[in-house]
Amino acid sequence: MVAEPKKWVQDFQKAGCDLYTFHYEAAFSTASTAPSESSEAKTSPAELISYIHSTGMLAGIALKPATPVDVLWPLLSAADADEKPDMVLIMTVEPGFGGQKFMSSELPKVKALREKYPELDIEVDGGLAEGTVDQAAEAGANVIVAGSAVFGASDPKQVIGKLREAVEKRKR
Repeated sequence: MVAEPKKWVQDFQKAGCDLYTFHYEAAFSTASTAPSESSEAKTSPAELISYIHSTGMLAGIALKPATPVDVLWPLLSAADADEKPDMVLIMTVEPGFGGQKFMSSELPKVKALREKYPELDIEVDGGLAEGTVDQAAEAGANVIVAGSAVFGASDPKQVIGKLREAVEKRKR
């Protein structure tokens, strides 16, 4: 998780990024728009999403396990399309390091998002592997992040294929 996510938007855009995802919890930080700047002014998730969109990138928003999904309802139903996230990422581990155990307790968030927003890209990150991806896909995730499962595999291509297959067979 990046602290002060607004400071890094321009650098990511200049590096060729087309989707910038930030943690909801980190969005209530400085309104500075460059790492070398400081500001007492604060930003909000809606302002940060709008700022990301103004750079030509898509905006994603991530939720840590302790954050309830309903904090996203105002953003996802915003009247101003520039303030709506293009993707939601549900963390199924605490952010910080790879190899953690999948937290199935976070899947109700995925399911609630899928029921309310059937066209939304919903990403799940944390502890995903061949043994857990079916649960995430069944709940409604259509974007999967699997670091340790892929990079620790003897056959990464085979693992990626299984993960992709789990999501593809559940597309609504």
